[in-house]
Amino acid sequence: QVQLVESGGGLVQAGGSLRLSCAASGRAFSIYAMGWFRQAPGEEREFVATRGWSGDSTVYADSVKGRFIISRDNAKNTVYLQMNSLKPEDTGVYYCAAGRYASAWRDQYDYWGQGTQVTVSS
Repeated sequence: QVQLVESGGGLVQAGGSLRLSCAASGRAFSIYAMGWFRQAPGEEREFVATRGWSGDSTVYADSVKGRFIISRDNAKNTVYLQMNSLKPEDTGVYYCAAGRYASAWRDQYDYWGQGTQVTVSS
């Protein structure tokens, strides 16, 4: 079992930056691929970024490529999402997830956090 807790969300103006963190506890964090997803009101949860346990598999959604950076610190059991050049369409609840493979598919992840709200004003 893995417990995930996100933090770092908030309100930011367009063009600004935020850094999300996801702290993991429970089973060995380092063996899991970690992903970030987001969900806007009335929309389905969508893939944002993922990073394999060794960092060799890193994938971004086209909508965030070049603006967001996913990283992880296995010694701290934490994964991060650095979000730069934020746009109003980046608004949503951001969730981190742990799974066996670095994947853009939601059903490949076994554990999910509760989410943290990100709001980007225009």
